[in-house]
Amino acid sequence: MDLPVNILMWVMAVLPIAILIVLMIKFQWGAAEAAPIGLLAAFIISIVFYKSDLQLIGLESAKGIWTALTVIAIILPAILIYEVTTEAKAFDSIRNGLKKFTSNELLQIIAIGWVFASFLQGITGFGVPIAVCAPLLVGLGVRPLWAVVIALLGQAWGNTFGTLAVAWDALVAQTGIQGSTVVEAAIWASLFIWIINIATGIMISWVYGRMEAVKKALPAVLIITLIQGGGQMILSQSNPSLAAFIPSLLSLVAILFIGKLKMYRNAWSIQDSKMMLRQEAGNKQQAETGAEGSLSMNQAFFPFYVLTAITLLVLLVNPLKNFLNQWKLGLSYPETSTGYGVVNHAYDLFSPVMPLTNSGLFLLLAAIIGFVYFKSKGQIQKGGGIRAIRRTIEKSIPSTIAVIGLIIMSKIMGGTGQTTELAMGTAGVMGQTYVILAPAIGVLGSFMTSSNMSSNILLGGFQQATSQLLHINEAAILGAHTGGGALGSVFSPSKIILGTTTAGILGQEGLVLKKILVFVITIAILMGIILTLATQFI
Repeated sequence: MDLPVNILMWVMAVLPIAILIVLMIKFQWGAAEAAPIGLLAAFIISIVFYKSDLQLIGLESAKGIWTALTVIAIILPAILIYEVTTEAKAFDSIRNGLKKFTSNELLQIIAIGWVFASFLQGITGFGVPIAVCAPLLVGLGVRPLWAVVIALLGQAWGNTFGTLAVAWDALVAQTGIQGSTVVEAAIWASLFIWIINIATGIMISWVYGRMEAVKKALPAVLIITLIQGGGQMILSQSNPSLAAFIPSLLSLVAILFIGKLKMYRNAWSIQDSKMMLRQEAGNKQQAETGAEGSLSMNQAFFPFYVLTAITLLVLLVNPLKNFLNQWKLGLSYPETSTGYGVVNHAYDLFSPVMPLTNSGLFLLLAAIIGFVYFKSKGQIQKGGGIRAIRRTIEKSIPSTIAVIGLIIMSKIMGGTGQTTELAMGTAGVMGQTYVILAPAIGVLGSFMTSSNMSSNILLGGFQQATSQLLHINEAAILGAHTGGGALGSVFSPSKIILGTTTAGILGQEGLVLKKILVFVITIAILMGIILTLATQFI
């Protein structure tokens, strides 16, 4: 590869991302409006500066459309399960049920936005926790914008070893690391992810009520993070596939007991919390007279129980999983290359989808079964199904445009060498001080590809080669990379769109980015500092 690494090429590579962020944060454009502009910039730069022809760009765009369709296949049923639950007025029952489990409002938010989101990330991933938990938080009275932010934060720590360690396995396969290096890299990865985990609990508490809320929630946060972060670190050494799932399941059980502790079972809230919609929640409470007992909390949660049961059955019963995974859908692509020798390998089956083990199918089945169940309980009136489908379609159209535009942009940037230029240019300028930015490269990868798994595939080899070139601990760099990728999942445009769509604030993606920007930058810098200090002694 003869890709020139210089300031002009680097600036051109960063330009589409900069345009996207400025439009979304500074000018408050929605992702559906900003994505085509970023895509156009990436298209022009690819031809003018990166010696790419129309065939290559067309094929990378086709890959982007295919990848986007797999995301949309999750968006549609995720919105549908939300609309079915809304039609049945089940969110009112969930909110009331949580108040019976604990009258501590902050603990209710933590239970849904962090603990339940973690559980879903442990088994499903691919944006499902955000799509499911954001509307649940809205049902608790959380402002929709903060509901999306909390759901994004809550699932982040599970983005390496969650979804049965698919992202971790991709990193190991891509880099070819073996033996003790794998073990050491897992320790580093779980350490950095633990930082994200504990920061999540503190961040949620801080936003809810500043230091007063942090002090109140701290015992619960420490218990949860000890189970999730500590449990993942231990299990990553013996069974990476279950390193996020088992701790997230145990934390789900633990939160039930935490809610019964004396310090949390009594009513507590901060009335002037900027996170909450007090007036709207009060109006809903008044509207519930007579309907409060129509569904129990377990009945209201029925579609989500079904989702969990189907996922566990299919993904944890290996004979069934292997049988269903026989059916794959994908497209073949020829090898392409730019004038600078950036090669995109040929694929007999690009990014194959296993339709029978896909999260979208699980969500669809849960939505259908949930509809039948709510209908049998008399909670959905005549025409309710049609109304739910109509609202689903209306909400999905703008998010579909945004997802397709963003993912095509990321594929073009990756296929033409722009993403590689960003990483190589940064490493070349920084030299040994590159270590502090290693986690940020992982963040960039997840932002560009909307997936820690894809980030590990795209940039894992680069991080490995750079660490070897600079004589820096390879395992530490790779652990920091995938830890940064987990953090970057908070920044993922497609996941943000999932949240804003199901929370009913589509078009406010820029505001969400603005809220989480400081968190992501702060944690990435902290991870970089820790990595820099640690690598001085190993």
